[in-house]
Amino acid sequence: MPYMGIAGGVWDKIRDAMVAWGLELKDSFVQNFIAENRWKYLVNGLGVTLQVTFFAVIIGIVLGFLVAIVRSTADKTGKLGFLNGICRVYLTVIRGTPVVVQLLIIYFVIFSSVDIDKVVAAVVAFGLNSGAYVAEIVRSGIMSIDQGQFEAGRSLGFNYGQTMWHIIVPQAFKNVLPALANEFIVLLKETSVCGYIALQDLTKGGDIIRSRTYDPFLPLIAVAVIYLVIVMGLSALVTRLERRLRSSDH
Repeated sequence: MPYMGIAGGVWDKIRDAMVAWGLELKDSFVQNFIAENRWKYLVNGLGVTLQVTFFAVIIGIVLGFLVAIVRSTADKTGKLGFLNGICRVYLTVIRGTPVVVQLLIIYFVIFSSVDIDKVVAAVVAFGLNSGAYVAEIVRSGIMSIDQGQFEAGRSLGFNYGQTMWHIIVPQAFKNVLPALANEFIVLLKETSVCGYIALQDLTKGGDIIRSRTYDPFLPLIAVAVIYLVIVMGLSALVTRLERRLRSSDH
């Protein structure tokens, strides 16, 4: 009986502590998200994050494919030497410097004399950064295609450009799709440094709430959960796309 009394007392304390923690969490939730409609900081910030990511991905894909084709053409044919040199400099500079430094240079140096929207500056910065990594990913996919595929294209009467567009690039895209998807997921998370140019993205929205309530736990956890949900959704979509691409080979 004494042991049962001690155990009951322990459980009562645990229950009381959990009830108190629940009430504190509820109050914190109301204070961080409900009061003064502070949840709008997260919603608006999420919109900015998705906007920057979407347009930066487009720039990264276009620029990356162009650079990859120039680089692979130079490697295979020895032509386009001047353009290949420019691409090498671009890749070295972009991959050798932090993205946050590139963002600051583009906004505070390159566009310092121009009244430009912060979203546009962020899109340009992250698009240029992503393009460098996409270029090397795509180039590795192109270079992995057997030389016999080029010869097969030539035997069908295709010139080099037609062979690259109709035969090589589609196969390379299938090979590098997982790496490309990972790059875009990384890009999404890298946009969290937009706050350095006072752009109110998702991360900055959570930080604004934290500065108003002096409670870092819920705002930062909410930001992390939102990023996690988006990344999991993107990963699921890429997995489905990979399955469709594999099924199309049969």
